[in-house]
Amino acid sequence: MEFVYNRGVHRTTRQSPFEVIYGFNPLTPLDLIPLPLDTSFIHKEGVSRSELVKKLHERVRSQIENQIKVYATKGNKGRKELVLNKGD
Repeated sequence: MEFVYNRGVHRTTRQSPFEVIYGFNPLTPLDLIPLPLDTSFIHKEGVSRSELVKKLHERVRSQIENQIKVYATKGNKGRKELVLNKGD
């Protein structure tokens, strides 16, 4: 169950917890099939693993902040602003 949870994509981050920490998802038997020719995750000259993970963390942080705004908007819908004056 822990493996499934850590590999599942979460709605807020749009990434799995394992991917957020390590920058990739662990392999499963289904991952042994031939990969597509997508070269966006291949580490090329000068791009270190730590820089890739830092960028991933920045992207995830941004997604979390955006999701918090959505939750706040939905949660505050219909609420009135309470203004208190001195002596109230």
